[in-house]
This record gives sequence, structure tokens and C-alpha cells, in this order.
Amino acid sequence: MRLRFRRGAAIGVTLAAALALPLSLAPAAGAAAADVPEILATALSHQVKGKNVHKHLEKFQQIATANGGNRAAGTPGYDASLAYVQDKLRRAGYQTTTTDVEFPVKWEEFSPAVLQQVSPEAKSYTAGTDFVTVHSSSRGDVTAQVQVVDAIIPTPAEPNTSTAGCEASDFAGFVPGRIALIQRGTCPFVDKATNAKAAGASGVIFFNEGQPGRTDPLEFDIVEWRFGFPIVMASTAVGLDLADSPGTTVRLKVDAETTVGTTKNLVADSRWGKKGEIVMVGAHLDGVPEGAGINDNGSGSAAVLETALKLAKVPTKHKLRFAFWGAEELGLLGSDQYVAGLSQAEKDKIRLYLNFDMIASPNDVTFLYDGDDSDAEGAGPGPAGSAEIEKLFEKFYGKRKLPFEGTDFDGRSDYGPFIANGIPSGGVFTGAEGVKTAEQAARFGGTAGAPYDPCYHAACDGITNINAAALERNSKAVAYATAYYAYDLSGIPDRNAAALAKSAAAPARAHAHGEAAR
Repeated sequence: MRLRFRRGAAIGVTLAAALALPLSLAPAAGAAAADVPEILATALSHQVKGKNVHKHLEKFQQIATANGGNRAAGTPGYDASLAYVQDKLRRAGYQTTTTDVEFPVKWEEFSPAVLQQVSPEAKSYTAGTDFVTVHSSSRGDVTAQVQVVDAIIPTPAEPNTSTAGCEASDFAGFVPGRIALIQRGTCPFVDKATNAKAAGASGVIFFNEGQPGRTDPLEFDIVEWRFGFPIVMASTAVGLDLADSPGTTVRLKVDAETTVGTTKNLVADSRWGKKGEIVMVGAHLDGVPEGAGINDNGSGSAAVLETALKLAKVPTKHKLRFAFWGAEELGLLGSDQYVAGLSQAEKDKIRLYLNFDMIASPNDVTFLYDGDDSDAEGAGPGPAGSAEIEKLFEKFYGKRKLPFEGTDFDGRSDYGPFIANGIPSGGVFTGAEGVKTAEQAARFGGTAGAPYDPCYHAACDGITNINAAALERNSKAVAYATAYYAYDLSGIPDRNAAALAKSAAAPARAHAHGEAAR
């Protein structure tokens, strides 16, 4: 029998049947329409059980064991994981698609980079001593004027607080075709280079800040290989030398190349709901080469999958879209390229994004992404609507008398590209390499002074690296929030309006699971 969407309490009766709810959980005949989303979200959370989520984790472990011990992007283990999830979703009735994701396989430098001052005087700088090539730099040979971007030179009395290049406004007045000279500090190098590209730079020379211990050229991988211009990192002395005379012209040459591979995202759309009102829920499916990636991030993927399966035959008001991201561990590449490939109209259809990355850490803390910036740790709030998402999770845990605390949108997971595009986001995270404090141990249990996940990005992140209690309660939170928003988006701003007033404080994306070099 085809299920039909009906208004008011009648909706609850139909959905109660679809979910096979216990009578005590089904909406009463006289239930107010406003109560229905809460009742049904609670009901679905009862349907998602940790033991069933764990079965998906067992399958991921089997896949890893049969494929070299890991499920990293571009490997047979990842492809088999995607095939498993896709088969489950197809059989449940979802329309599934895959999207290609490019990722760097190898970066190779063929000859030493060149950095020479052409004018006002001829001068050559020494590769490896005065400057180093930034890994993942594109090939290029450019001769042009350098233009200093918003530098702050530190003094002994005043430590450096440089934010050079962190904001697009730092490039006001930048002349396209020039080489951007950008001081290290505050935000990830990739953000500085992204802003330089948008301003029309033909190359980038980073230089160190100048404080004690931060004067030499820093060798690092910027991860993003598609800038299309050469990038090097110089010492403080070289940076100041180049900045000293207006109109300084340099030759900047990098002889390098990145070999690119391809993996895939998996996206599944529900058959129900308004096509222009999408509730998107995601988790990254790839792991690191070192291990099976069962907590990171089999746990989030398995909970999202089980939630999708339980909702497959339920007629929701809004369309559900479940995403399983590839190449997150290589720099949020799957989610980043997916969002970048959407038109503005398609982005506007996504009313919110829920992200679940590591939800069963052995020494866990229940972290909720800080949508309202109430924790004030520096990243700023998420786009409008993110605070409401955080409050919904707080409601879930609070009603069950479970502790929780906020954590910054620090750009380390797949919410990054969504909040950078003004899409409200939220989710749950149980900790990675960070160390549990004594206060947290008192509230959440576990071991103070030990990492939240002692097997983070290690070979031991296997099927035994799971906190079963955390997996149970947080999988239910995934189901609760997904189901709630499937019926009620009244607290989330309309995407068309939100796109016009995108939060300027939304954090930029950064590298996955590890702070980008700064």
C-alpha cells in the first residue's frame, strides 16, 4: 500500500505504522501538530540500536582485513566499503549516485626551486636555506612585482598577531598578476593562498613571522594542488628583504608536478519529501592507510547508514540526502568538491547539514559542534541556523540526563565546505588525539590525561577500538536529529535568504583531522 503524507496528528498515525512504534510512543489522536516531530524523532531513535550499527562496523573490519588492512581513499578497501553501503541503500529504496573525487597521489619536485630578486638589485636566494618549496605547489615560472599583503612586523615588546591573507579584504588593492608576499600567522596557509588566487596572484611567497623559533623557512604540505601557480616559503629575513622596497621584482620558479587519482562519494536521496527542502546528513567513509578506520570513521558512517535504513520507508515532509564522503582524510576533498560542484540554486535547497565523524571514541567526550559560539574558542559561530541545531542536540542529551559540551567548528571535518557556503551545520564528535581533562573524566568517565582515541590514525583503530555505550547513545542522536528535521525545519532560516546573508564569521575549510600548517 502506498503511504500518503497527511497533515496534523494523522501524520503521526501513518508514520507510527510505518515505524511499527510501540503504542506508548505513537502520537496520540489529539496530539498537537507541533508535538509530532519530537514524538517521531524520539521513536526513530528507539529504532536505531547500537548492536545493528555494530554489524556494519564488523563488515567494515572484514572489508579492511580482506584488502590490505585499510579502507583508505583510492584503495580496494574503500571501493568495497562504498559498494557495501550502496547495496544496502539501493535495496532499501534510495536513489543512489556517485560523484568523482580527485585526490593527490604523489607530489614530485624535479629540480630546485628558484627565487631571485631582479630589481631594484639582482640577488639570488638559496633553496633549502633561504626558502623551501611548499609541497603540492604547482609548476610555474613567473617574473613579476611582489606585493606585500597586510604584514605585521613583530617587536620584542609586542608579539606578532599577523592575520595576513586570512581575509579576502586583505587583498583590497592587490594588482592581478603580481606575486603575493604573505606573512605566516593565524589561519591555515591554504586559506591565504586561496584568497591570493581569488585576487589574481601569479604566485605566492610565504615568509615566517619573526618571533623566536619562527624565523626559518618552514617546510610543509599545503595539500591543495590546484592553485596553478608556484608557492614557496621563505625565512623572515628574506620576506623583509623583499618587502623593503616598493616595486621589488622577483623571479619565482617551481618545477614540480602532482599525480592525481580518483575516488568517489556516495550520495543517497530518499523517495519522500519536497525536492527543494533537503536535510543532508553525512559522514566520511574513508580511513587512513595505517588501519581499518573503525572509529574514524566507520562509527559515523555506520550510524548514518543504519538511520537511513530505518527511515527508508517512512514518508517524510522534507527530502533526506545521505552522503558518504571519500578522501576526507586527504583534506575534506570529497565534501569540498561535492559542494563546489553545486550551483547556487542547488546549495540553497540544502537547508542544513549534519556531520558525524568519530562517534564512539574509547575515552569519549560527547562534543556538540558549537553553532552559537557560546564556547568562544575563536572559530566563531556557524551560519544562521547552526545554533538551533546545537540546541536540538542539547535537548536530546539533556532529556536523557547525559553530559555534553561544545566544540569549535575548527575546519577538521566535512561540515567545513558547508559552513563556508552559508549552510547551517551541526553534529556530534567524541574526540580524536586530544587529551581528556580531569574535569571531563569527572563528567563523562574514562581516563584523565589520556587521548580520547588512543588509536587515532593508527593500526589499532579496529573493531575493538569502539566504546559500545558511546556508539549506542550517539547513533540514537543521529537518528533523532535526522528524523526531527525530516518533519520540522521551522527553526532553520530559509536557504535563499541565508545565502544572501551568509555569516562572515563562518570558518574556512581546513585540512581533515589535523590542523593545517599555520
